[in-house]
Amino acid sequence: MKMSDKQLEIIKATGNILTSSGVSGLTIKKLAVAMQFSESAIYRHFESKEEIIYALLDFLATNMDERLTASRSIKENQKEQFVLLFQNQYSFFKQNPHFVVAVFSDGLMEESQRINEMIYKIMSVKIKHLKPLLIEGQQSGVFTNAISADDLTHIVMGTFRLQIYKWRMAEFQFDIEIEGNKMIQAMLTLIHLK
Repeated sequence: MKMSDKQLEIIKATGNILTSSGVSGLTIKKLAVAMQFSESAIYRHFESKEEIIYALLDFLATNMDERLTASRSIKENQKEQFVLLFQNQYSFFKQNPHFVVAVFSDGLMEESQRINEMIYKIMSVKIKHLKPLLIEGQQSGVFTNAISADDLTHIVMGTFRLQIYKWRMAEFQFDIEIEGNKMIQAMLTLIHLK
């Protein structure tokens, strides 16, 4: 879905409201006030609140896929690719904290089946890039085989999610890249063989 600059502004403002107030705090009226728009101006760009949330999640899924594809194309060993994959994510969220809400889906799942499918798409994008990397690392003896690639994928994704959650609960007051790099190194201590 190609978005205009104005639509991108709207989804950024939506993410900010969702992050600070949750789904119940997101209304078209509140969004219009935050953007200094009229409500009708919002409706010229999106048909509904659900459409805005869907666009936010779709943008994140597409953006994540493009970024992670680019980071995977760099010819590094699996350990370095693992580091790059997560550094890429931490850097993106540091620059775009309004997308953090999508990591947690706070209340979004009750919005609609269509939103649920988009949340699943975001998780699938991450798995699409992480799991093959872990499998390759296991096959080449870089990562442990003591845990299946499926289980490692879930453990690593859960750890990432917890780190982002801590950052959000701290109201983004610590440097997520610095703390994220510590978490990456801790995960490598657990899964790296060499």
